[in-house]
Amino acid sequence: MIREVAWRLFASEYNDASLELDGGGERAPSYVVTPLGAKVNRVFVVGVITDVENVGSDAQPMWRARISDPTGTFHVYAGQYQPEAAATLSKLKPPVFGAIVGKSRIYSPESGAVYTSIRPERVKAVDETVRDYWILEACRSLQKRLDAMAEAQKMDPLTVEALMKIGVKAAIADGIVQAVNHYGKVDLSRYTAMLAEGLRYLLPEYREPVGLGEPAPEPVPAAHEEPASEPDESESTVLEIIASLDKDGKGAPWEGILEAATSKRVPKDALEESINSLLDKGLIYEPILGRMKKI
Repeated sequence: MIREVAWRLFASEYNDASLELDGGGERAPSYVVTPLGAKVNRVFVVGVITDVENVGSDAQPMWRARISDPTGTFHVYAGQYQPEAAATLSKLKPPVFGAIVGKSRIYSPESGAVYTSIRPERVKAVDETVRDYWILEACRSLQKRLDAMAEAQKMDPLTVEALMKIGVKAAIADGIVQAVNHYGKVDLSRYTAMLAEGLRYLLPEYREPVGLGEPAPEPVPAAHEEPASEPDESESTVLEIIASLDKDGKGAPWEGILEAATSKRVPKDALEESINSLLDKGLIYEPILGRMKKI
């Protein structure tokens, strides 16, 4: 059997997927198809592993991990059938930069709910340089699919052969046709913004410095942007609140964050939006339920 290529793609695109193709046959590969036509059997991701937890038992452990990139979070599960990956996850001390190669998975625990995950083959702690190179590679891959999908949306009828005639590789062309048939016409602006976010994250003013324990710099507005009129509502303010309330190293309690934010006139909705954005960017994580900790 030919070993499938491990895709480099961002968490937000991967988590948008709801289409799974069964290859047919006992050993035929299955695929998760994203809205941009990435036909994924294996995936290679690099980001910040923010938490690792045994959701199984001592006798039969099942390790669950979250790994964040600039756009969102991958969910990883390793058990008895992934002994090497499970052993590595069990020894990691988050937060840490990590690289994971694994198989794509979709599951639907209830009608209408679809979730993606990764079943890891290998897990390795890496450094910031590896993470940065992965972001660049994921951006290149995303740009190619954006260009191909833009051309696909102009075609009527849309066929694999027509896409191949304009230089799209057969595997990607097939994924695009499958995606269009399942998702319809995708809003490309969402993924163009994702591409910009990934590239912007590589700029020094938009990211955490080397060393996860060091304080993150506050974002600097682009030349064409107006500075925030109310900085107490910005993500940097929320970061400061979390850092100041983390007295025992176990993270800032949600009640304290909410109280401090309220005193600074940050509405609860705006606070929750900032928290979610900071989680997605890997700048904070939740070491235990109800506590937030700055990376």
